[in-house]
Amino acid sequence: MKRKQKKLTTFNNVVLFPGVVEKLVEQAHEYVENYQYDLANQKFEEALKYSEGDELTLSVYAYSLYEAKSFEKAKDVCEQLLSIGPSMYLEVMELYLTICMQLKQYKQVESIISSLLEEGAIPQDQIEKFERLKDINANIAGNMEKQEELENHTIEVNLETFSLDYFMTLSPNKQLNEVHELTSRNIRPIVPQLKMIIENETTHPFIKSIILILLVEQEVDIKITISKFGEEMNINPSTLSLPTKMPQFNHISKIVMDKLDKDPSTLELVEYLVAKHAIVTYPFEWLHYDAEDVALSYIDFVRTMFGSVHEMDYEIVEFLQNLEKLTELQ
Repeated sequence: MKRKQKKLTTFNNVVLFPGVVEKLVEQAHEYVENYQYDLANQKFEEALKYSEGDELTLSVYAYSLYEAKSFEKAKDVCEQLLSIGPSMYLEVMELYLTICMQLKQYKQVESIISSLLEEGAIPQDQIEKFERLKDINANIAGNMEKQEELENHTIEVNLETFSLDYFMTLSPNKQLNEVHELTSRNIRPIVPQLKMIIENETTHPFIKSIILILLVEQEVDIKITISKFGEEMNINPSTLSLPTKMPQFNHISKIVMDKLDKDPSTLELVEYLVAKHAIVTYPFEWLHYDAEDVALSYIDFVRTMFGSVHEMDYEIVEFLQNLEKLTELQ
């Protein structure tokens, strides 16, 4: 009696014995469970040479690639997974958006979330979280576009624009645009006007900071009295450090990096907010608040955007929310 032969599969002239692909996927899962993502990805890649991959395999592979910081590959796998309509669509989409943020594709994230909201694809209890993410990414994308425009344009300074009487008739957004256009110019001819704008009590705090940064960058030697948040300080831009070189900023940044070492998505958003708010408060930094309390509050603040609810220092978080509103120049 003849023995029954097991059916062999061929792929590109390579003979595959039964169970080979399944064994590779099983090994990959074991590596993921033991946090050995690079080894897991090797097994997944080999298995997917011979198989299209099911939803579970692709989902775990995408996650493993993300953990290994192979963001481009992780994005491709997510797109492949989304094209087959996974049962856990929203979870896969959240991973996809997180990967796009890691790749600094903020405009794409904003566009995708807008489409999801329009299509009603997001559950009611998660709409607020996604709207916050959309706004953050829109903000970052907008700032990047403005920076590119400023780098590509050089404009002659109109001295009358920075006379105090005329400048204060402009909206804060228009003021910001005018000040940004000074970044590639020698501002010394209008230093007296800029000093008057900074010392004016009704000038927006963010505008004061941006002008002060220009003076610091060009090492302008002049005495200025600046007031914000009920505080007053006498400064000389020629001896002042930039916001990201200030002592409290460095202390807060170190704490944040230590706390979020294994949470890169939250880390990036926290670092973005810390840097932005350091400009608003400049040169006072975070006033009388303790650096560690501020760092932890930033982490809490960002995690609330992802729907996390827990105990926090509400006084500091409210202060951070107010700083965020000031950066919007409404």
